[in-house]
Amino acid sequence: MFRQAITTLLFTLLFPLLSATALAEDSALKLYVFDCGSIRLPTVVDFGIQDDETKVRELVVPCYIIEHEKGLLLWDGGMPSSTAKTEGYDEEGGRLDRTFAEQIKTLNLDMGSFDFVAFSHFHYDHVGIANEITDAELIIQKAEYESAFAEKVTNPYFSPELYAGLKDLDATIIEGDFDVFGDGSVEIISAYGHTPGHQVLYLNLPNYGPLILSGDLYHFRLSRTDRRVPSFNHDARMTLKAMDKVEALVKERKAKFWIEHDMALFKTLKLAPAYYD
Repeated sequence: MFRQAITTLLFTLLFPLLSATALAEDSALKLYVFDCGSIRLPTVVDFGIQDDETKVRELVVPCYIIEHEKGLLLWDGGMPSSTAKTEGYDEEGGRLDRTFAEQIKTLNLDMGSFDFVAFSHFHYDHVGIANEITDAELIIQKAEYESAFAEKVTNPYFSPELYAGLKDLDATIIEGDFDVFGDGSVEIISAYGHTPGHQVLYLNLPNYGPLILSGDLYHFRLSRTDRRVPSFNHDARMTLKAMDKVEALVKERKAKFWIEHDMALFKTLKLAPAYYD
């Protein structure tokens, strides 16, 4: 009887601590990966690569949700949802089997669930669902904001009709690197060149470890190994400087590096509702 009483007392005292520990583990940083489309290419010469240098002709288009105890961040927005209306590839080489809005239902989320949204840049295959986002805070580099929201948009690769709704969101306009949650676990890293305000994302996941999501710093593995710059980049010199900066960060923090458009890599990843932590 005495032993049972002691056991009961210890359980009563320790249970709140155990519960708090479980909650803390449950609220740790998580990364969810989504298939937000693909692009089929007739040629890769515009990427600074000759057609006989790689057999890759299909790029994946991912989206990511980062869950932090201080809020949800959406990173990159994939293909426009309208792409899903066409079965298979459309005339422009785009494909989307399930919209992002459909996919996030598995996490009991909708397009109004995000606290923050940030895009690596404003090309169509990264801001496709931008107009569907409500009530989030946009985090964007000043140079990208000024180019994308100019009275007259002159960048030939920006399509203002895809992201016009973002102007209704609160915005944090940054210049350079930015610590999203203030604890070093999620950092936006400026990497200008592909577009005026291109950026990549650094995550320090508790178990998986440091990770950098590339945006469009590179499109192919060859782009990285040989420092190839697409002909359609905003500024080639800035792109090369960004490559140097990010590669130094990879080395310094011993980070894994995901080329976002790498289909072969993507096929090895866990997709939501599974996650990386």
